[in-house]
Amino acid sequence: MSPTLSTCLRRLATILTLSVAAVQAAPLRPPAVPLVTHDPYFSIWSGADKLTETDTTHWTGKPHRLTALVRIDGKAYRVLGKEPAEIPALPQTGVEVHPTRTIAGFSGAGIRLTLTFLTPSLPDDLDVLSRPVTYVAFESVATDGGSHDVACYFDAAAEIAVNEPRQAVTFSRADTAALSTVRIGSSEQPVLAKKGDDLRIDWGYFYLAAPTANGATTHLLPPDMARGAFASGGAFPKVKMACPVPAADAPAACAAFNDAKISATPVSQWLMLAYDDEFSIRYFRAKLRPYWRRNAETAEGLLEHAAADYPALLRRCAEFDTRLTADLTRFGEPYAQLCALAYRQTLAGNKLAADAKGQPLLFPKENFSNGCIGTVDVLYPQAPFFLALSPALAKAMLQPVLDYAASAAWPYDYAPHDLGTYPHATGQVYGMAGKDGDRMPVEESGNMLIMLAALSKCEGNADYVKPYRTMLAKWADYLVREGLDPQNQLCSADMFGHLPRAANLGLKAVIAIGGYAQLCDLAGDREQAAKYRSIARDYAAKWQVLAKDEGHTRLAYHLPGTWCMKHNLIWDRILGTNLLPPEVAAAEIAHYRKVQMKYGLPVDNRTDTSLLDWALWSIAPATDPQDFNALLDPIWRYANETPSRVPLSDWFVTTDARQKGFQARPVVGGVYIKLLAEPELWLTWSRRGANITGPWAPTELGGPIREIVPTARKKPAIWRFTTAQPPPGWTEPGFDDSTWSSGPAGFGTKGTPGLTVGTVWQTKGLWLRREFVLPDRPLRQPRFLLVYDENPEIYLNGVPAAKLPGWVTGYEEADIAPAALATLKPGKNVIAVRVSQTYGGQGIDVGIVEDKDPTPAGP
Repeated sequence: MSPTLSTCLRRLATILTLSVAAVQAAPLRPPAVPLVTHDPYFSIWSGADKLTETDTTHWTGKPHRLTALVRIDGKAYRVLGKEPAEIPALPQTGVEVHPTRTIAGFSGAGIRLTLTFLTPSLPDDLDVLSRPVTYVAFESVATDGGSHDVACYFDAAAEIAVNEPRQAVTFSRADTAALSTVRIGSSEQPVLAKKGDDLRIDWGYFYLAAPTANGATTHLLPPDMARGAFASGGAFPKVKMACPVPAADAPAACAAFNDAKISATPVSQWLMLAYDDEFSIRYFRAKLRPYWRRNAETAEGLLEHAAADYPALLRRCAEFDTRLTADLTRFGEPYAQLCALAYRQTLAGNKLAADAKGQPLLFPKENFSNGCIGTVDVLYPQAPFFLALSPALAKAMLQPVLDYAASAAWPYDYAPHDLGTYPHATGQVYGMAGKDGDRMPVEESGNMLIMLAALSKCEGNADYVKPYRTMLAKWADYLVREGLDPQNQLCSADMFGHLPRAANLGLKAVIAIGGYAQLCDLAGDREQAAKYRSIARDYAAKWQVLAKDEGHTRLAYHLPGTWCMKHNLIWDRILGTNLLPPEVAAAEIAHYRKVQMKYGLPVDNRTDTSLLDWALWSIAPATDPQDFNALLDPIWRYANETPSRVPLSDWFVTTDARQKGFQARPVVGGVYIKLLAEPELWLTWSRRGANITGPWAPTELGGPIREIVPTARKKPAIWRFTTAQPPPGWTEPGFDDSTWSSGPAGFGTKGTPGLTVGTVWQTKGLWLRREFVLPDRPLRQPRFLLVYDENPEIYLNGVPAAKLPGWVTGYEEADIAPAALATLKPGKNVIAVRVSQTYGGQGIDVGIVEDKDPTPAGP
């Protein structure tokens, strides 16, 4: 007898369930293994199955090499890095990625070695979380019943402290009473000079420190020499090296531990890797310290406190990882594994700084997207991580946007898109040359209102948003006017272009209006709550009609037969606005199962690519675990099988699992959405996390500027210039430059980022002069406005005014030295500039600006 249809379906369901169970039992192979994960500059990964198959890199893919060796009974083995190739690799038995730890196992030569990278990013302790310190621990135990002599070695390349290996570095010892310590930093120290995407830090200092009580020593030696000495068991040589020297030729920071007798009792030895950037973010007029430095902490104090806390942190992190993983596993082991992989990547895509009052400010970077800082459509996808685990950090990431939007520097009645280009939070750059729709006004206003509603729900009050209620009402009213049926606007998936009448964007607006009604309720404004709730309910009913298609909803209201992810829908459940009936989510989930590909759900019917955070949000409304697992399984397989060995990319191809774009972005924090969708779990974890109440320091935003000495982008000025070294006195007002050439600004080569070229300059050096006239009135905070590549020296009336190391990719403001500022007078003045060239682009354009009018900050 043939089986009935229901029997066949039950068998198929059983097969699917067993398939999911099989996946649950499998470990996740990370696309890249997180090792050192603190912020967009201090972020080091290994992109291979085995730690000895490749060199470690910065998240951008540039070498940031870490090497680890172990010597067992006189024979050396590699356990991290592919060099030196002549030293064999100790067989690796596995690698585990936990929220705060990466643990690699090795076995051979009679021992088992565990190499652990511990970054104690504990959300209940911002002091510890903000420390830029990763612990590296070697634990050895005999496996053959015998006794073995085991020594361990570690080194870090000088390239960690520079953007390009050609940049010169200095190096020195920095020992403390209990720590053997070395440090490396660039010789120029161009603090916060550059902004952009594919950049590494080139200011501050990298530290390697190890406790002397463990028999550790640290050294500054050429890496081949140090590794050779360790492998042979000989003494580390004493070598006098030139300093400064290009990072590519510089010594490595090395640590070694004495031979230890290893038997059945494990022996552990550890060291610390740290980076002190001293200043982290340019926040309008201010340079912000890293959060851990807010109380005048020093690098020495950082290392000493971190060393003293290691035993307790080792225990706390293990307990935290176990507890968090257990709760995440409620939604399946594959889900918990994705969350563990996303944990440190989320934090490493952000920088935690402190304002003038010591309050935390969190700044995400759009890694390999456009390099923006404080982007609202990055805050939104990463928000589940911070809303669930640390209300303090949720506020810290929202605060800069709120203050910027509430100032006169932002004149629009919708939310901003970004705060600038990392690490310069100096005002929005995205879409500012275009129309309103290019700035994602519905997208960002909806994102901000939803996040603020979620934060207020978590806290049970609207106290945090109280100072901004008037502004939030403007955003809500903008969504009432423009949100239900949005015109030709961009959304956060701007790579797919403008789309009028986008159903998912309209859905975001509807839920955001409902979220604003909740904010009004929590603030005690019942009348306004009722008003906006009524609008949201009316719009929700209209949305269902506008978006309706056969068995699902459309990509755009006017495009029948289309579909897309409805990733915003889950927030209706999270906020408890209950604007859409459950049948809407059920229909979407059923449709997703029909259209998903081998490696996940495409964004919409136009593309075969997916977005990781959107995909998790889209499937999160599934009420049947079987549906959720069936939709999660392909996403897990993408992470497990992708050939793109980079920190988890959130934009990938669903047919072959290849990276389409983006990597190492903090938006992967969106996978924590399931914690928010379960109220009890959300409440439990958010109460464990750190929290703050403010107030924050007023922000020195600045405001509109006036060019009083024009740049080329305003009105190209004529300069005198020479490419030959001039005689002494060339910066003085009375110097005779009549034999010099003349030409319009700016000077340089075409293609130099940010430069408008008026005169071609292609030599190694350039000297420029010009007269300018100042008005007979007080100047309002005059300062330079310039773009340069590279190393300009500027003089005013013969007095040194600024010396700027390196290069920038766009116009930047720079302070004028007080002595030079004092020489400025009404009438004629002289500016003189020297600029040089080493490699790559070259150029210079300099002007002077002042404030037009004072700009108040905050609400």
